[in-house]
Amino acid sequence: MAVEYTESALQNAKDLIERENIQFINLQFTDIIGMVKSVTIPTSQFEECVEHGKWFDGSSIEGFARIAESDMQLIPDLETFRVIPWERGDNAGARIICRVTEPGGADFAGDPRAALIRVVEEARALGYEYMTGPELEFFLFKLSDLENVEVLPHDRGGYFDLSTDEAYNVRKDMVNALEDFGIEVETSHHEVAPGQHEIDTKYADALTTADASVTLRYTLKAVAERHGLHCTFMPKPIYGINGSGMHAHQSLFNGGENAFVDTGDSYGLSKLARHFIAGQLAHAPAMIAVLAPTVNSYKRLVPGFEAPVYLSWARVNRSALIRVPRVNSGQLKATRVELRCPDPSSNPYLAFAVMLKAGLDGIKNEMVAPEPLEENLYLFDETMLAKHAVRTLPGSLGEAIDELKKDELVQEALGEHIYERFIEAKQMEWDEYRRYVTKWELDRYLPIY
Repeated sequence: MAVEYTESALQNAKDLIERENIQFINLQFTDIIGMVKSVTIPTSQFEECVEHGKWFDGSSIEGFARIAESDMQLIPDLETFRVIPWERGDNAGARIICRVTEPGGADFAGDPRAALIRVVEEARALGYEYMTGPELEFFLFKLSDLENVEVLPHDRGGYFDLSTDEAYNVRKDMVNALEDFGIEVETSHHEVAPGQHEIDTKYADALTTADASVTLRYTLKAVAERHGLHCTFMPKPIYGINGSGMHAHQSLFNGGENAFVDTGDSYGLSKLARHFIAGQLAHAPAMIAVLAPTVNSYKRLVPGFEAPVYLSWARVNRSALIRVPRVNSGQLKATRVELRCPDPSSNPYLAFAVMLKAGLDGIKNEMVAPEPLEENLYLFDETMLAKHAVRTLPGSLGEAIDELKKDELVQEALGEHIYERFIEAKQMEWDEYRRYVTKWELDRYLPIY
């Protein structure tokens, strides 16, 4: 089949290959759970790959295909051609993010990136461009024993600390590597917990930021390894301190203007923005299986550690699920809503797909958002929560799976193939966890029973 590309993108790739003496190119994609996969080709195969794509066996990729339907094709998106910063020199390498297609040329139904593109196109058909800005938090650890996984935070710093921030130079190397990949970084800083950090990339269309988030995760791991550290995006690696989130800022643009803006509204939000919020709150119990997809995710989503569990929205209240950040009067294009429940173990393509689908459902059906609650909901007892009709997110991966099984709209966002494989994988994870006997149980019960 013919592969679509622009001559300028092809020429740019050829120029980089010559200038950087690129020897190998990684054809990159992700599996359903968000792990980066790649097929590596020598540069001599580049032009053939551009013209015809590259076949690979998808039967062994998580959630991809059965043995009988294993032939898959990688179609390079030349706009994503980048030199891999830490592979410069001998045997220099580059990467291209690829579409995954079936033998007939149709997009493969199990490709997470294609799932996001499908929902983005649905929004565009309504006249909207979905913009996102994820904030990925992570920990840097000194691993004393990989077998026993005894994690030691790299420093004892706290929120925005500098004097005790021993990873300051590590983060600078991370930012430089990301910018080498063409990812514009806005800020980086130490987070609340010891050894915890955050790097924020520029607000952009959802596909761009999803690509950037996937690239960020493996880039930070690679840079950390070169400093003798381990970078983890595990949501709650240490008991008793804050976990890592992936707060996602969102808005819809129409004709270059922010469709969420209404200067006459007390929160600066248009009716469309409030419908969007209502849709996300309505579907949050099902979305959370995708946004917080591991057993460990629900050890972060508990009251008291700045993680939202209550289905509400507000401006200053960080216990709410959705927050409306303040913007200056001269920066109304920055008006946005921040969904605070996703974590960085999620697949960014699937996360943004379900978030957008839920928001569009609110718009299409003109859902009415509840009144914002600015009180600290962590201080509410059951009576107060009932009085304000505040529901909570599922408390475990098992409960989240049950909610996802009931929500046809979120299933539609994933597509039948991804939904079925996702449920299968996560049900197995939950069942295995339920049967596992933990050290806590042995310490607690063995001496007394």
